[in-house]
Amino acid sequence: MSFRFCPQCATELAQTWAEEDGGPKQRLRCPACGFTHWNNPTPVLAAVVECTDQDGRVLLARNAAWTGKMFALITGFMEAGESPEEGIAREVLEETNLTATSVSLISVHDFQRMNQVIIAFHVQAHGEIRLSPELAEYKLFAPEDIWCWPAGTGHALANWLRGRGIEPRYFDWSSRS
Repeated sequence: MSFRFCPQCATELAQTWAEEDGGPKQRLRCPACGFTHWNNPTPVLAAVVECTDQDGRVLLARNAAWTGKMFALITGFMEAGESPEEGIAREVLEETNLTATSVSLISVHDFQRMNQVIIAFHVQAHGEIRLSPELAEYKLFAPEDIWCWPAGTGHALANWLRGRGIEPRYFDWSSRS
């Protein structure tokens, strides 16, 4: 999120240097009231959804807002008052109608391009798949048939595959049109 005006007093923010614990740092600050926009990364939850009632196949979905045909992990944001594990179980249920029976941490990755920290989980789930309007379509893959992508949640998927004894294969973005 980018701020232009102070959320406390509505004065226009300015890039200003100030002394901080780690030394001088330039950030958006309010010259009137001293508010600092820290611009900390947003935590994003991601799930490698293993469908236990679909022979352990992994659900990848395409976001309705995406123009391409990229299929990816189920992702979302935490709500106030929930743990990351509760949050990803809720996101899986909301976006796919699947009920999580097991949630375990895979890995944590920085995604600086989006100013996010990705907290990735392996979610074992079951049920009848019904996508939310946020998702356009899904595919189920045997783990050994999955190709990873060299960014963001693709690294978490690769970690999960390695944990299963499967050497991940990555898309070559340079050959895609």
